Amino acid sequence: MKETEYFSDLIEPYVRKWKFILLCVISALLLSLLYLRYANYEYHAKATIKIKDDKSQNKLPEISSLQNYGLFSNDKNNVLDEIEIIKSRNLIKSVVKDLKFNVQMFVEGRVQAHEVYVNKPLNINFSITDSILHKIDTTFNIRINSSKDFYIKGLDEETDNDGELYDFGESVPTTFGDVIITPNIGQYATKIDSKIKIKVSPLNGITSHYKNKLQIETNELSSIIKLSINDNVRQKAELFLDKLIEKYNEDVVNDKQMVIKTTSDFINNRLEIVSRELGQVDLTAEDIQQEKKLTDLATQSNLMLRNERENESKIIEVANQIQLIDYMNDHLSESTDVGDLLPANIGIGDDNIAQVTKRHNELVQERNRLLKYSSEKNPTVVNLTNQINQLKTNLSQSLSSIKSSNEITYNSLLSENARISSQIYSAPEKQREFRDIKRQQDIKESLYLYLLEKREESAITHGVSSPNAKIVDKAFASSKPVSPKKIIIILAALILGFSAPIGLIYLMNLLDTKVHTVKDIKKQVDVPFIGDIPRSNKRMQLINKVDYSPKAEAFRMVRTNIDFMLKSVDNRAKTIFVTSTTSKEGKSHTSINLALSLSFSDKKVLLVETDIRVPKATNYLNVKNEIGLTNYISDPHLTLKDVIKNLEGNEFLDVIPSGVIPPNPAELLMSDRMQELFDEVKNKYDYIIVDTAAVGLVTDTMLIGHHADLFIYVVRANYIDKRQLHLAENIYNEKRLPNMTILLNAVNHKKGNGYGYGYGKNPNKRKWWKFS
Repeated sequence: MKETEYFSDLIEPYVRKWKFILLCVISALLLSLLYLRYANYEYHAKATIKIKDDKSQNKLPEISSLQNYGLFSNDKNNVLDEIEIIKSRNLIKSVVKDLKFNVQMFVEGRVQAHEVYVNKPLNINFSITDSILHKIDTTFNIRINSSKDFYIKGLDEETDNDGELYDFGESVPTTFGDVIITPNIGQYATKIDSKIKIKVSPLNGITSHYKNKLQIETNELSSIIKLSINDNVRQKAELFLDKLIEKYNEDVVNDKQMVIKTTSDFINNRLEIVSRELGQVDLTAEDIQQEKKLTDLATQSNLMLRNERENESKIIEVANQIQLIDYMNDHLSESTDVGDLLPANIGIGDDNIAQVTKRHNELVQERNRLLKYSSEKNPTVVNLTNQINQLKTNLSQSLSSIKSSNEITYNSLLSENARISSQIYSAPEKQREFRDIKRQQDIKESLYLYLLEKREESAITHGVSSPNAKIVDKAFASSKPVSPKKIIIILAALILGFSAPIGLIYLMNLLDTKVHTVKDIKKQVDVPFIGDIPRSNKRMQLINKVDYSPKAEAFRMVRTNIDFMLKSVDNRAKTIFVTSTTSKEGKSHTSINLALSLSFSDKKVLLVETDIRVPKATNYLNVKNEIGLTNYISDPHLTLKDVIKNLEGNEFLDVIPSGVIPPNPAELLMSDRMQELFDEVKNKYDYIIVDTAAVGLVTDTMLIGHHADLFIYVVRANYIDKRQLHLAENIYNEKRLPNMTILLNAVNHKKGNGYGYGYGKNPNKRKWWKFS
């Protein structure tokens, strides 16, 4: 039962103000719908790419050395590097520039303007260069006047009304250059009287905006990269991601082709040199043949020819190696810039040289790419520069070592060839000279053919260079906006609509220390409760004999409770004192109406006004206060008949007014005349109602309190602080006032405070349709 009462008390303040809570909920919902109506919606677009591994994509094994110049591998660090490149400002700036995101067009609707990117109603051409256009920050408004002309406003601050009138296709002068505006035709043609706003923003600002909004995600140990972005126009979000992937692939392909171009240029340069040397050898052979009249001599023995051919083949191979090493050394000496690439796999028969060359090119390419987005002082760039220089030094040393080894081999082969030649004792001297020239021809021709083959391979590699990012999913934007979300906004509005008023009510109740209901009194003091009086308007201060108002019924209920509590008092008047904690709590109002209610039951009632400091009862009853209680106490010659006055129109109610306000009210009330007064009137009346002073302000009431049979302690609702009730509790516990009870005054029954009164119908109340 207690738990039920506790729960009822807990929810009562909220149930009582359910209309206020409902109004807040409805208001919050209306505000949320209004917000959703005018909000700028954002759409979410996403795309997925895969960073490819060139090592697994090679389809021509013979040219793998020229094709395997991918910038990245599949490890996590390389993927993170790719993400940083994709998010780089230069790459995003080129995307924004190509898509012309810095020029926005807004078409005004019935509620708000919305941006149009695809199928724009107008086409705008600027006569200025991109470098100037990309720095402009301006806005101008256009109103379509007809299919041939339009008004433009905003280019000149002094323009009033709709602006200046121009024809479509006519040059519109501005502070930054001429602008030519033409209408769209067909389904997306411009509508007459439509208003369009053109906003031109700096390219750097738009780039920063999209750079901040771009989101890139990847999983650990995966080469899959997910790109996403939110934008107010779903087509712009899709185009941005697709163009970003396209620009990224172009950048990667350009980097790959730089390596291939460097190799091709190297081969072409060497082909020119070898071609000239081969021509010189051919001319020398021709001159010797003409001078010494040499002819083809193929009569040597099979054994000598076989040995000679094998040895010459080795000499050619070693000579080629030495020549290629010289070419490579020449290129190293000519290539002084750290950012220059080296030709890869030109035929030097040493795996270490190929690995060093490949590693050198990878580092150079990575350094060049980093320099696009940073300076040479970047620690990473400095580290790469040191590694490149060290690799060049190691490569030069390795080439020198290999050349020395090949020269030793070459000299050994020449000695072996001389030994074989000496064994051909029958060969004439002319034939040996011819063989030397022929050998030089074969060496140059073999090197020339080898370089031609490498040039073709380089050309093929240049043609099959593939982008680094494979598109897994093209950009796709959601058809429904992701922000703001209607469900979340409405739910938030409902929660706010409920929580705000409930929190406000809770806070008000928490901070409210006033007494409102009977429960508030019972929680603070343990004093008998005699009743509560509802609040009434100022025009109904006093009750009437025939009165069906809640106030009259409340005083009848109090009257009944008094008779019950004083049923032991017989054969004399029942003396009832009325007091309160402080002023303005309604003790005079209670005293008078209680006296009236008792008198209406044909009981003889005497109302005594003992609040001689601030008398009010006589004002309510319109009784003259020229002579009264104070006069009676201070003047022994006066009798009760001199101070008792009958209330006009009520033969059962007499009044003793307070009289003249004395300078010593406390001493006056201590007079023996007070005892004489009560002794005399108790045998003449049925009830004596005494309006006393507030016990929380003066001691007057305590001085005469022993004359009372019952004390009514008036507490005014919505006025007195709960903490002030401790005075009533102390007085009751110390029994300083006899038979003390509490009455709650001015209760607002409309707010649910108290129980309410009234039963049956008022016979004097007329219906609204009945006229007097």
